[in-house]
Amino acid sequence: MTQAATHGVGTTFRAFRNYNYRLYWSGQVVSVTGTWMQRVAQDWLVLRLTNSPLALGTISAVQFTPILLFSLFGGVFADRVPKVKMLTITQGTMAIQSLIFAVLVSTHLISLWEIYVLAAVLGTASAMDVPTRQAFVMEMVGPEDISNAVALNSIQFNVARIIGPALGGFAIAAIDVAGCLYVNTVSFAFVIGALLLMHQSEFFDVPPRMVGKVVAQLVEGVRYALTTRDIAVIVIVLGIVGTFGYNFTVMLPLVAKYPLHSGPGGFGLLTSAMGVGSVVAGLVVARGKSPALSRLFIGATGLTVLLFALGFANSWWFAVPVVIGLGMFSIVFQTTANTRLQLLAPPQMRGRIMSIYQLLFAGTTPIGGTIFGVLADDLGVGEGIRIVAVLCVGGLAAGLLYLRIGAGKRIALPPDLGVPVPAAGPAGLPTGLTAGSLQAEPPPKERAG
Repeated sequence: MTQAATHGVGTTFRAFRNYNYRLYWSGQVVSVTGTWMQRVAQDWLVLRLTNSPLALGTISAVQFTPILLFSLFGGVFADRVPKVKMLTITQGTMAIQSLIFAVLVSTHLISLWEIYVLAAVLGTASAMDVPTRQAFVMEMVGPEDISNAVALNSIQFNVARIIGPALGGFAIAAIDVAGCLYVNTVSFAFVIGALLLMHQSEFFDVPPRMVGKVVAQLVEGVRYALTTRDIAVIVIVLGIVGTFGYNFTVMLPLVAKYPLHSGPGGFGLLTSAMGVGSVVAGLVVARGKSPALSRLFIGATGLTVLLFALGFANSWWFAVPVVIGLGMFSIVFQTTANTRLQLLAPPQMRGRIMSIYQLLFAGTTPIGGTIFGVLADDLGVGEGIRIVAVLCVGGLAAGLLYLRIGAGKRIALPPDLGVPVPAAGPAGLPTGLTAGSLQAEPPPKERAG
């Protein structure tokens, strides 16, 4: 493999020395900003058509449920299909979805059930797309820059989260909902163009494509994640904290409306405050190297403590600093979990391991959001937030307990992090894996025979 040319970039942006990653990051900034514009347009359109908060909540559930159902399958296909090809297909599907949406709105043929269908299509494409994108980062930058690249991706996402909704609001006012959707359609051209312009020779250690039964490979990935100590502890903590602690899109508007007695402007302020905290933390994390496990628990602990504090927020001077801190610790936790999983996963299984990350981080949103909604409705917003924070404490305790009782389980950290690589089993494979599950496609000459 040919190392990408090194450019004069500082430590914070060192992943940009990789040509392919620079292309990808730039295209994603535009595309993700467009996606946030579409989300604002979609929510505004649903409210305009129905004037129903229930319909708005249902749209969110319809869009996120496919991630819950299909993310693990997305990870299997990420290990079976070349990632540039897979991402071109998924991004193209999202572009077509956005174009159809725009045409239906501009021709006044749109109805609520059609929005549900389009949201389900987008969610299904995302379930295939995100695990592939997560696993693709390692191939673009290699293990040396993976921590930096994950942090830069979080900065990219949060910058888009701040800019996208604001641009979406201006676009709706200037060119209506349909115009906003057309802008998002065009934004996909940037990331698809970036994929097509990449230099194949500059990818790092591209694993062979896996072949075999899809369900068997899915089960193999889950089994490996749950029986490898250093992956399993992340899965445990992320599973609980991700389910109950990462429901900010539900929490923040309720905090703005009830304890703080504000409206959409207040919600926008809290969202921006969290985005600022996230970007600051991303810049700090980007300067670091391979993350220690302790950083995972520091991030989760800070997130949990500040979430509990948010349950007592009844003034802006208290709420805004807490939300900024939540944004910071959420990024520390999120980027540490993502980076460690990237480093721990065997290359031929990275798509499946990252699909578990996506499932626990975003796919559980309908579950956690519903539970929090019920608690907030019955007990009040503040009490509901404090209860989910206590549930997050349970995730931390479960992770620490697993580390204690799972001391004898195999460890899957690379040597440069100071922990032994898993012992080789039959056929030279790591213990617990089978040759059938990691069967790679034979080279073209062998297939021809």
